[in-house]
Amino acid sequence: MSLEEKRDKVLEVFTESADVFVLKDVEKLAARKGVVLQSIKEVLQNLVDDGMVNQERIGSSNYFWAFPAEQSTKIINDIERTKNEIAAAEKRQQDIAAQVQQAKQGKEDSSDREQLMQQLRQLQAEVEAQQQELQQYADSDPELLAHLSKAAQYAREAANRWQDNVFALQSWCKAKFVGREGDVDTFFKDQGFNEDAEYFA
Repeated sequence: MSLEEKRDKVLEVFTESADVFVLKDVEKLAARKGVVLQSIKEVLQNLVDDGMVNQERIGSSNYFWAFPAEQSTKIINDIERTKNEIAAAEKRQQDIAAQVQQAKQGKEDSSDREQLMQQLRQLQAEVEAQQQELQQYADSDPELLAHLSKAAQYAREAANRWQDNVFALQSWCKAKFVGREGDVDTFFKDQGFNEDAEYFA
């Protein structure tokens, strides 16, 4: 039985009788519904923490109850709170959209992003050219082969570093403009960045 099923079974103890119980009574009735006895106290505390069940200490005993009318009121309050949260989130989304548009203005050709893209493309082209040249000399001078191999390795490492830099910049933009990740991805694609580009091995 999952935790959610246990919660439902324990909550049924209260909603079926609309009575007030001590822990021992809750454990007895919930166990009859198939909830493992050793887990009932923890599940009950979980319901109390979530506001689904009320708890009051009187003398040396703890009393628990959850009346149907209280559940209805809680649901209504939750709905209202959710509506307010949605409205606030929509307002934040509009503000972020405006910020993204403002950030794009005047940066099409001179931004750091475009510079990074150009450097990355240049390094990728150099690596590709060196790999092709290296292939041509595969069976030639060992000394030249070692030299080209070392140069290609440096170029691969540099290209991978720049690709990391671009990914880091993209991640920073997504964190900065939460909710507008799609616009950020579109902007980077417009600048020529390919998210599916693989690292040079």
